[in-house]
Amino acid sequence: MKLLSACLGVALWSVAAAAQDAPRFQVEPFWPKPLPENWILGQVSGIAVAPDDTIWIVHRPATLVDDEKGATLNPPATKCCKAAPPVLAFDADGNLKRSWGGPGEGYDWPKSEHGIHVDREGNVWLAGNSREDHQILKFSPDGKFLQQLGKPGAPGGSNSTTQLGSPAHMITDDAANELYVADGYQNRRIIVFDTKSGAYKRHWGAYGKAPPPDDKLPPYRPDAAPSQSFGNPVHCVRLANDGLVYVCDRANDRIQVFRKDGTFVKEFPVEPATLQNGSVWDLVLSTDPGQRFIFIADGANGQIHTIGREDGKLLSQWGRHGRQAGQFKWVHNIAIDQRGNLYTAEVGFGRRAQKFRPM
Repeated sequence: MKLLSACLGVALWSVAAAAQDAPRFQVEPFWPKPLPENWILGQVSGIAVAPDDTIWIVHRPATLVDDEKGATLNPPATKCCKAAPPVLAFDADGNLKRSWGGPGEGYDWPKSEHGIHVDREGNVWLAGNSREDHQILKFSPDGKFLQQLGKPGAPGGSNSTTQLGSPAHMITDDAANELYVADGYQNRRIIVFDTKSGAYKRHWGAYGKAPPPDDKLPPYRPDAAPSQSFGNPVHCVRLANDGLVYVCDRANDRIQVFRKDGTFVKEFPVEPATLQNGSVWDLVLSTDPGQRFIFIADGANGQIHTIGREDGKLLSQWGRHGRQAGQFKWVHNIAIDQRGNLYTAEVGFGRRAQKFRPM
């Protein structure tokens, strides 16, 4: 009995210690600094940190409402404002470094911007999630068009090797020259391409199933058996330093973990009672050598959750719905820099990026 009590005490101490050890964050309310040229942001639908710690965002200029763009009318109706270019880059202090983007020669700009990633060479990858957006674009840091995968029009289904289905997010394995795509709002899979040639390499669905099904799914219910298929959207994909692949199965309130060949490893439920819009919108891994923590952007509940990467146990959660600094309205994406600062992006009526520094 004494041994059992001692073991239980050690276990409880370990959980408490892990929770106490989880990083805590404080908002930097004046990040980023005011934009120039009377610019304003629409829905901020992607945020990423480059290897040099430049923070990149993509937003949706078309989501500005009428009273936000009075300065663009002829004659101007109000002093403010006009939409900022879709892609903007900031330094860690919030200074704007560069901006560009929008329709141009030789590529198909998405109708609804969604997702951004910056690879080891500083190239910027973008996607879109409208019903007609089935492409991914690659640009140099200064906005020069480099590559397009897929094309707008109709999706090819979850087993097409050439066409995407409103892709949500992407990340590069720079050592292997591979691009992993969370595909997406219409398809239900992870698909991998060669970053240089754009050639298809492999794809899989929930639990590593290949080919993944495209059959109609019932609405998510927390009391039902776990779905054997990804829901829509498959909203993020992230790579850990040890080679594991983390996938945001947003509508099913879970993270699924795979090896790079698509072999299923494990899954973590996250706020499984969440019904509206799902709980796992994006995630990043901590910057310590073992990447012990996962930080999850939960847009439906307006919170950031910290869980243990090894066991998925909830260690902390913070934030709430609201429009004040440090609160969230549909926190859509999350990013982390080398110093452990977190950056978030909000869609809906949030329409902003925020920075949180470790305390």
